[in-house]
Amino acid sequence: MADELVLLDFWLSPFAMRVRIALAEKGIEYESRGENVMNNSDLLLEMNPVIKQIPVLIHKSKPICESLIIVEYIDEVWKHKSAFLPCDPYQRAQARFWADFVEKKVYSLGRKMWDSTGEAQEAAKKELISCFKLLEVELGEKPYFGGESFGFVDLALIPSCCWSLWFEECGINMAGEFPKIFAWAERCMDRESVAKSVPDRHRVYAFLVELRKKLFAKH
Repeated sequence: MADELVLLDFWLSPFAMRVRIALAEKGIEYESRGENVMNNSDLLLEMNPVIKQIPVLIHKSKPICESLIIVEYIDEVWKHKSAFLPCDPYQRAQARFWADFVEKKVYSLGRKMWDSTGEAQEAAKKELISCFKLLEVELGEKPYFGGESFGFVDLALIPSCCWSLWFEECGINMAGEFPKIFAWAERCMDRESVAKSVPDRHRVYAFLVELRKKLFAKH
């Protein structure tokens, strides 16, 4: 494995999607090894013994963990194409701030909407709508969050678009309430790197609905 680039992956993970998109944007060849997230492989436990989660990028036998850290690593190692993070220190700090906001808010609230019901689900929905309002303002009239180029914040957020049918089922009308984010998502999905890395939203929705049925059948 010394000279290989291996991604420990799972098709539905938005965090693994980030890494797949980043590698595709840079045009880097790698081996994807799908993981069973219910039964971690020996390799995953060896490469990520602390958190024991995907994604893990293994470069020259050395593991890099956590999706946004992996994306920054890819950006720093393979500099032959446009950078994901801006050169200006302030702009770079802003990009990291919004990526962290997406990480801590959008994905956690989206999951909470999926694995809860009643008042808890409604509260998560309201908070998620507030987050999208902030992101709509931050995006403004720019084609991408960083300006003219697809970058770090776009990479952080775009995998959430495959959950869009679930958001709609919960009463969030992305096209109607957040037209700028909706148009941005369409723009991102037109990129080859994104289109081949983010699974079909209908497939994701069907999987989420079936998994949710199993989850609540246990209660």
